[in-house]
This record gives sequence, structure tokens and C-alpha cells, in this order.
Amino acid sequence: MHMCERRLVVAPLLSLALLATFSAGCGDSQGESSDSNISPTSVSITNSASNSGITVTASGGSETGAATGTSVGGSDSDSEGSASSSGDPSDSNTSDDTSDPFTTGEPPPTTGFNPECDGVESGCGKVDFLFVIDNSGSMGDNQDNLIASFPGFITTLATTLPNDDYHIMIVDTDAGQQIGANQCKMQCEADPELEFCNVFIPPYQAPCNPPLTECDEWLGGGVNFPTGGGASNYHCDFFGGNRYIISEEPSLATKFQCAAKVGDDGDGSERPAEAMVSALSFELNQPGGCNEGFLRDDALLVITIITDEPDTNSNGIPQGWIANVVAAKKGDETRVVVLGLLTDPLEPNPVCSPEHGHAPKLREFVDAFTYGSIASVCEANYGSFFQQAVSVIDTACCEFTPPV
Repeated sequence: MHMCERRLVVAPLLSLALLATFSAGCGDSQGESSDSNISPTSVSITNSASNSGITVTASGGSETGAATGTSVGGSDSDSEGSASSSGDPSDSNTSDDTSDPFTTGEPPPTTGFNPECDGVESGCGKVDFLFVIDNSGSMGDNQDNLIASFPGFITTLATTLPNDDYHIMIVDTDAGQQIGANQCKMQCEADPELEFCNVFIPPYQAPCNPPLTECDEWLGGGVNFPTGGGASNYHCDFFGGNRYIISEEPSLATKFQCAAKVGDDGDGSERPAEAMVSALSFELNQPGGCNEGFLRDDALLVITIITDEPDTNSNGIPQGWIANVVAAKKGDETRVVVLGLLTDPLEPNPVCSPEHGHAPKLREFVDAFTYGSIASVCEANYGSFFQQAVSVIDTACCEFTPPV
């Protein structure tokens, strides 16, 4: 099995303009770049007390193609919610998961989100959630914090935005699983006492069986089988067979727990922004791609980035990352909500200790979006942040206009 890396190439055109292309070379693997790939040609950013947003001009078209759009403002509203516990990741898809607020025992409706916005029925019909989770050392507690906060977050969303059509995908921040299938077999035969060799889930023996695939080693590929130190070491076996969770998943919290525990054995040169751009690329979302079907043109996109280090290793610059994300949503940045759990040693009233590096690039990226929100990754509990994020998502959903 060979490794594939994505490269984000950025060349500035003007002071606030850029050319961002996304290409890949992978031999006979998951497909090649084509003329239908996203090719944003320019982006300008406004971020002031009176106005915040992005204008993108893009060329080309694809299933996740680009168009032209301008930003509009948004406002927050208050919301409340309650948390519930998550289950054992070894639960099967046929078992009841009482922590899943969307498990009612009845067939779900088919209308998607339909919130009332100022008394007028409007808003997004679908939501695609992308969680970009740092899997380098020291991230174990942060992943546990995220997993603990998820049930309350999704419960409040279910109350605020009646949910029947969502996708939830998790990606980690390095290109490749920590243990390839062959390497796993050799290591476990040499030392059967290794942590990841002693996990048995009939009919799987994780993480050696079922064998890992090329998508498990692809930066930006959806995680459905986290392996290595600190990981769940379970094959998450999502309902529908995708590399992401769908609305019909009967064990939502359990499956999220399985996938979000990506471990802390990843490469120390984290690349969260590059993983995010790759996850949303045409190549990975096209038919036959690792993330086929995840990104939908008519869905609100909610990106959550969680990392305890600055992003100094991703290819490109913040303007390039912005341009690629906006192009993936047909040129309209108001179709995107970006949530960042980032380091804050240089911010007022920091929670992180000084040894945590500041994250200026990631902060610039999140702040550029109308619906962007940042909190400290070092907080003891993320519950409050996600409860507040619900109001941001609610507003973005009410303002959502699907592409024509």
C-alpha cells in the first residue's frame, strides 16, 4: 500500500487575491485531477467591526464546483440544551442508542431542517458537519472533551433545528494511519502485548482485520477506523457503508465516539488546514472518491477544527484555504460555519499555558468567515462553546440560500 499526499499550491495575484489550485499524484490510486476540479481565481477579505466577510470569484465547475458570491452578515441567538451519555463503540448498528436524540423508532421525515426564522419558514434543508481533529501527541484529553460535549451539542441542534438530513465526517491531521495493515500484523506478532493488539470485536480483530485501505492513508479521507496509541482501535462500521455518519445511523453518539477518538500517535507536524481542504476537494467527493457523497451543494457546511498547536505545516496560506472552502460551496461563504477550538496564549485572558504556540493562521482563517467562532482548546469543558455555536448555526441556517 502506498501513501498519497495532497498539495495545496497558492500563488498571490494581488494584495488580497490569490490563485489556489489543488492537485494530487497518486499513481493508480483514488483518481486523478481533472478539468472539473475547483479553481478559485481570486478572494478578497473584509474583517472590521462593521463588516466581515469574503468575496470570491471562481472559475470552473464540478459537483462541489465554484461560482461567484458575496458575504452577508449574521447574528447570534440564545439557545439551551442538555447533555446525555455516549455508549460503547462496540455497539452494533441494530442496537438502540439512548444517547442519540434522533432515534425515535419512527421513520424520519424527508424535509430536512426547516427552522422558523422570524416567523417565516426558511433555511437550510441539510447540514454537513466536518470535524478536523488533531491526532498528534497530547491530544488525548482534548478528544475526550470533544466526545463528552458532542451529545449535548447534537441534542441542542436537534431541538433548535429539527434534524432529518445530516452528514458527520471526521478527519485527522496527518497523511496516513499510524499502523498500516502489514505493519500492524508484524508488530503484533513481535509483541502481542501492544495496546492495539488486544482489542477484539467479533468479527473483527482491530486494527489488523479488516485490513486498512488506501483511504485510511489519505490526508482528508474520512476516518472510520482509528488505529494506534490512544485511538479507539475499532472499525466504526457506519450505517450505509460510508466514511461518514448519515441521518439513518441508529447509534449516532456511539459512532461519533468511535471515530472521534483518533488517538495521539499521529505525526507531530500537524496539517489541519490541508486536511480540511483535501476532505472538501472534488477528487475525494466525486464518485469513487474516499468521501463520495459527503459534501452536498444544497447543505450548510459546518467545519470544526480542534488542535492544540499552530498550523505551520499545511501547504498554502489562509487566503488559499479560504478560497478552496468557499469554492466548495459554490462561491458563497455564508453557506459555511467555521468553529475553531484553538490555542490562545497571546489572547486576552488566555486559558492555554505559554508553552502552547499561538495559532495566527488558523485564527485568520476562522475570523474571515461571517459565521466564524473561536474558543480555547485548553478549556476544561467544550459544552458552553458548542451550546453557543448552535445559535450561530441556527442563524446561518436561516440565512442559507441554496445554489441555483
